[in-house]
Amino acid sequence: MGQPSHARKDPDWWRSAVIYQVYVRSFADGDGDGTGDLAGVRARLPYLAGLGVDALWFTPWYVSPLKDGGYDVADYRAIDPAFGTLAEAEKLIAEARELGIRTIVDIVPNHVSDQHPWFRAAVAAGPGSPERELFHFRPGRGAHGELPPNDWPSQFVGSTDPVWTRLPDGDWYLHLFTPEQPDLNWAHPAVRQEHEDILRFWFERGVAGVRIDSAALLAKDPGLPDLATHPEPHPFVDRDELHDIYRSWRRIADEYGGVFVGEVWLPDPERFARYLRPDELHTAFNFSFLSCPWDAGRLRASIDTTLAEHAPVGAPATWVLCNHDVTRTVTRYGREDTAFDFATKAFGTPTDLALGTRRARAAALLSLALPGSVYLYQGEELGLPEAEIPADRIQDPMYFRSRGADPGRDGCRVPLPWAAGLPHAGFGSRDEPWLPQPADWPSYAVDRQQRDPHSPLTLYREAIALRPEFGDGPLTWLPAPDGVLAFSRADALCVVNLAATPVDLPAHSRLLLSSGPLDDTGRLPRDTAAWLRA
Repeated sequence: MGQPSHARKDPDWWRSAVIYQVYVRSFADGDGDGTGDLAGVRARLPYLAGLGVDALWFTPWYVSPLKDGGYDVADYRAIDPAFGTLAEAEKLIAEARELGIRTIVDIVPNHVSDQHPWFRAAVAAGPGSPERELFHFRPGRGAHGELPPNDWPSQFVGSTDPVWTRLPDGDWYLHLFTPEQPDLNWAHPAVRQEHEDILRFWFERGVAGVRIDSAALLAKDPGLPDLATHPEPHPFVDRDELHDIYRSWRRIADEYGGVFVGEVWLPDPERFARYLRPDELHTAFNFSFLSCPWDAGRLRASIDTTLAEHAPVGAPATWVLCNHDVTRTVTRYGREDTAFDFATKAFGTPTDLALGTRRARAAALLSLALPGSVYLYQGEELGLPEAEIPADRIQDPMYFRSRGADPGRDGCRVPLPWAAGLPHAGFGSRDEPWLPQPADWPSYAVDRQQRDPHSPLTLYREAIALRPEFGDGPLTWLPAPDGVLAFSRADALCVVNLAATPVDLPAHSRLLLSSGPLDDTGRLPRDTAAWLRA
């Protein structure tokens, strides 16, 4: 079993890491209650080490009412009892590190749960109280304060619900997401101090990094003006005040040798790059590549734009095909529209899974060959498709807030299959898991794929092991036919055929790996990728 590259104590490990996203609730169930937990993750650490990943990113594992999948945090210094204990999290961090795997935790600084002690105290204290200054409480408009304070839209795509909720005492409070997620007032020094303390709390427990949720939303125009009349600068997206916050965070991370990855959705490349200046965040998620359709021209443009965005600030790019919010790659690439957009999600969209699987395998080699770090969402290495969840089992608030139009995100959050012959495909539950598994889930089980030299799991293991062949240098595009992506890095080449017919491979000394077999004449079939030694 090979050790991940950062086992060599490289302080710049994060610049080229393969980081595995763990959605704890659906990874593995250690106590049999139907919900994944830290005990389940600890038991599967050898699997993750065998996969060869450098780090684990955990979506929120804190105490939460789970009104938004854990992104409604009630206590940042405690693990939700459904997942385990703080002591168990500390053991997990240490045990993973012994295997050469670092840990990244999730911080949700824009908002907290309505069950957080601060918000409960604010509600109890009443209008005008100091406790309410930690949030955005305002009187309403209209003759009797019956109208919301402004016209801001919900950040849940497709939702027309208001972002203000009125309390019985007449005050309204702001929540860009659900009413159970009140927004914090980042102009208040106590809010800044609390989050700096939280960062230190987790760095001191051995985490290597922090992923920052909704990183561009924290700061608000203090006047809370209507968006319709004050569109620029935006009253709550990408405000300049954010950069002072992240500079103070960076100083803390540097004390501990920690790293940050920000969730930053911005269309402006120059504004995006500001978050990656040397004294701010280390990396940010690349949503352009994630949402890009399976089209050679569009993918190349996304890659070029991404690398150009990062070059001026010397930050590495990140590449990701799927996450806990996004339709799984196999399903998306098997559809007529292979792009991803929250606004276009719908029930019953036809999918060719065989086609999607071929493309997802090729995309895996493409992403792992690019310069920078790669995020791998749990189950992608198994080639899992998006599951269709019966309406009466859906739990995602996006489904309910869209009045049932949006199928929500539960389809990519179904518990993983570990053993084909065990109940619930070896997830570990005595009873039905928190989300139902499709009938064909055992066919994707880890134990089956480990014995199959052609499985998605085998492909990912081989690709991650061979990834150092591409070195740490820049990407150079090679001449290629229309519909074909071809580039070199160091002494390795990556070729991806998105054209309609097979293509000849460029001159090379050896085939390192391919996402599918070459044809009888040694050409690369459509929807197939190959890694070559120059």
